[in-house]
Amino acid sequence: MKLQKIIKRLQELHPKEIDLSLDRTKNLLEKLGNPQDQINCISVVGTNGKFSTIQALYAILKEANYKCNIYTSPHIQNINERFVFNNKTLTDDELSNLFSEIEEINDETQITFFEILTVAYLHYAKKYTENINLIESGLFHRFDATNILKKNLASIVTTIGLDHLDWLPKEDQTVEKIIFEKTSTLLNSKIIVAKQSSKEINRSIEKTIQDNTSKKIIFNKNYSFILKENDFFYFEDEFGGLKLPKPNLPGEFQLENVSTAIATVRQLTDYNITDEHIKSGITKIESIARLQELKSGNLKDLAKNNLLFVDGSHNPLGAKVLNEYLQSLNCKKHIILGMMANKAHNEYMNYFKDIKSLTTIDIPNQPNAIKGNELKEKIKNFKDIKYQNSVENAIRSIDLQENDIILITGSLYLAGEVLNLN
Repeated sequence: MKLQKIIKRLQELHPKEIDLSLDRTKNLLEKLGNPQDQINCISVVGTNGKFSTIQALYAILKEANYKCNIYTSPHIQNINERFVFNNKTLTDDELSNLFSEIEEINDETQITFFEILTVAYLHYAKKYTENINLIESGLFHRFDATNILKKNLASIVTTIGLDHLDWLPKEDQTVEKIIFEKTSTLLNSKIIVAKQSSKEINRSIEKTIQDNTSKKIIFNKNYSFILKENDFFYFEDEFGGLKLPKPNLPGEFQLENVSTAIATVRQLTDYNITDEHIKSGITKIESIARLQELKSGNLKDLAKNNLLFVDGSHNPLGAKVLNEYLQSLNCKKHIILGMMANKAHNEYMNYFKDIKSLTTIDIPNQPNAIKGNELKEKIKNFKDIKYQNSVENAIRSIDLQENDIILITGSLYLAGEVLNLN
């Protein structure tokens, strides 16, 4: 209760949820002695795959006995998830004390919620100056609160695509503009660029970072991977080749995120990270709401013997890789869909092929979500589409046959509600 009261006060410090600027963040950090200048960071920018890439990095670094601090957003089930220090999530009491300290120093100065969370993270990270900080950029990057570092160990660019277009002027709602926002102010260290969805996006990223003096490690130029039979894949970069077990994450697209993490840790030449640490680490990745199978729980009971997955993807690029995974399965697929109002609803669903049924639902506790019955009317090109007012009723309404699977998708906020219900 104490934590929730503090969070409510912090959310009311600025009239806007997002106000793209760095001044407020820099001013508060200066009052705290600029803790961001005293920590070791790997920065992660992009549209999709940031969380999975961070979790793969984390798993490998833990195997090598390195301690990590992790800052991600948004959270799925509780805000504590965003604050990992020394390989442990902060408790409610620890987080309350941290927020109270920052709130007092801020002294009711106007600042957005994300900005003050970022400042709180950086202030606490100063306690662990030897740890590696894995920091996920928020909206875009250029004016994001995380873009206040003067140095870092590396910058990772995950897959980039169209998302959050409502925060750009109409004339700037292009993937080229998003690439500029995400990559034009990367620090001079090492830049690892993940596999992208098209050659055009690759070229645009390389053009944007061409004047950056960082060492650049680009997929298919400086590192690559090939999926082999018998449950292994082959990774290769300037340091040589590695025969690796398949990661414990379903979906071939996750190999892209894991390979990006491997390419990154192999560039950390001042750290002792061996091939064995990589081989073991990628089989122990913890990832929630990213093609996560629910193997037990209340919702799983409703699905009975059928496989039940939840995935927080919410943009066309996410839908594309999800569909590729579904197409690899020889079974009938049922989708339960809930989305936020500002997303590209038809563009998201147009990527899914050979879907047996589609059920739209309301996302509980999210006033900015589109109502499920409105979403149903917006979605085109699906014959068997219906609306249910809850996840439970949606699962019950599906005519499940043996070996069918259910995928609940469309929003990270929905994924959080699903995990809480389960």
